Amino acid sequence: MRERSRLRHRLERSRAPTLRSWDPHAREPGKDHGGPNAVVDCGWGRLIFGQTFVDIEQLAETLRAEVSGKRDIAMYLPEPHVVISLAPQELFLDPSHTYRLWLDRYRPSRFRPRGFQLRRLLTRQDAEDVREIYLKRHMAPPAPEFVWAHRASPVLSYFLAVEEGTDKVIGVVTGVDHQIAFKDPENGSSLWALAVDPQAAQPGVGEALVRVLAELYQARGRAFLDLSVMHDNTQAISLYEKLGFLRVPVFALKCKNPYNEPLYIGEPPEAKLNPYAAIIVKEARRRGIAVEVLDEEAGYFALHFGGRTIICRESLTELTSAIAMSRCDDKAVTRRALVRAGLRVPAQQAAGDEAKDRAFLRRHGAVVVKPARGEQGVGISVDVRTPETMARAVQAARAVSSQVLLEAYVPGEDLRVVLIGHRVVAAAIRKPASVTGNGRETVRELIEAQSRRRAAATGGESRIPLDQETERCVAADGHGMDSVLPLGQTLNVRKTANLHTGGTIHDVTHRLSNALCRASVAAARTLDIPVVGLDLIVPRVDGNEYVIIEANERPGLANHEPQPTAQRFIDLLFPQTVTPG
Repeated sequence: MRERSRLRHRLERSRAPTLRSWDPHAREPGKDHGGPNAVVDCGWGRLIFGQTFVDIEQLAETLRAEVSGKRDIAMYLPEPHVVISLAPQELFLDPSHTYRLWLDRYRPSRFRPRGFQLRRLLTRQDAEDVREIYLKRHMAPPAPEFVWAHRASPVLSYFLAVEEGTDKVIGVVTGVDHQIAFKDPENGSSLWALAVDPQAAQPGVGEALVRVLAELYQARGRAFLDLSVMHDNTQAISLYEKLGFLRVPVFALKCKNPYNEPLYIGEPPEAKLNPYAAIIVKEARRRGIAVEVLDEEAGYFALHFGGRTIICRESLTELTSAIAMSRCDDKAVTRRALVRAGLRVPAQQAAGDEAKDRAFLRRHGAVVVKPARGEQGVGISVDVRTPETMARAVQAARAVSSQVLLEAYVPGEDLRVVLIGHRVVAAAIRKPASVTGNGRETVRELIEAQSRRRAAATGGESRIPLDQETERCVAADGHGMDSVLPLGQTLNVRKTANLHTGGTIHDVTHRLSNALCRASVAAARTLDIPVVGLDLIVPRVDGNEYVIIEANERPGLANHEPQPTAQRFIDLLFPQTVTPG
């Protein structure tokens, strides 16, 4: 009889979902929960366990007591619609799905991290790095002090993914143990705040972090691992379903606040703008500045405030004169202006005379071939070393601009410095697109996979082109597009570090030397441009040596988190909206 009962229980559990598996009415709310009104502070906000509240009015009041700057979530509510009715102007039903992994069915994978390791949070710097990851993903971060104070908490578990060799944090996840938190009779656990650095080149970081939590709670004997995911996050949902998570009808409530606004009133009309325009528009709307989208596809919009209107194309505005814009638009003109100001630039000449081109190549050993006019790294070939390769590169550049330049190749770090109002706001090292071998896939397949990850991380702005330049860079390292890259070997598949061709951006603002700051400010003043992105090649970001290779009159302000690029941009345009302090 006992065996039959046990079998029936297992059959019931195999049907997902079952009433017992998710229904908050399975036990009377507030009873047998190790105490009523269970709440867990996660740093970014409170996780409110709705099934532990006897009084739904008290549940509503608890949620309404959200602290400014926090993002509370009420889960497992017996009657979410009734709770909303108690404060319909303040609460809303979160448009997320809940997924559950039954841990008695979960089986560890043979998958092992490549290029990164998983570990617990060990240092105060880890806690700071966790905050940076969340900011890069536009998520509300817990304070580093909170994370550090709870690093050994039995309720909250933090796991990090760190890059091999550098120990740089590239991913983070938080787990909550319901059994320890409030003696959960369902014996559950949940996963929260999974985030992977959008610049991470290593595949499988998100999967590894989910698995390490699943295996932690499986070892603790927990029954399930729940998570909440936005209904339209198809990439994350695909991962969770691959790992065996099943969707269950569990719903969450949140408070109406400025951060959550897009979830309950819908995306504003300007939401379809590209990330470089959208980051500015979002900051403008936050300050009460009216936005009028003029050309969604090209990124034109108008900002209206206090009787003043400024038309922008992303970060290019009417405050930039036609003269300043034309100086930056032509790379040869930019260089001559900087030379006259005594700033350092690489040797350069116009391409076209074969004998002079070859002589320039012999003199410098390696050159950069680029169109005199152009943007987003299109038509640029870097570290060209043979006359034949140079001739092909000139032809490719000429498809972008009739005038092509040869420039002495200077090795070093590719540094982007963003200046607004002649002040340095952000500095970032840009690294070329790269792939890491797994011993199974070809270089082409690795590039395609990495390109999809970069596109997903940047709203479609960053992709690795499968073009002649990529093939040249792969061949220069002794590989072919159909070669299988050995396990763990990293291959740079582009020489340029431009974001639009798959490059990654790494903030170094706090490390930028005074010498590089002064040179950047001098360049912006020389070009007489209020908003500019300068491209420098430097041996070290904390050193004195540099050459300036380009000035961009319309720099992308996105992807520089945590630096306040959009805030400083709106400060420049509408100083009357600056908040004191």
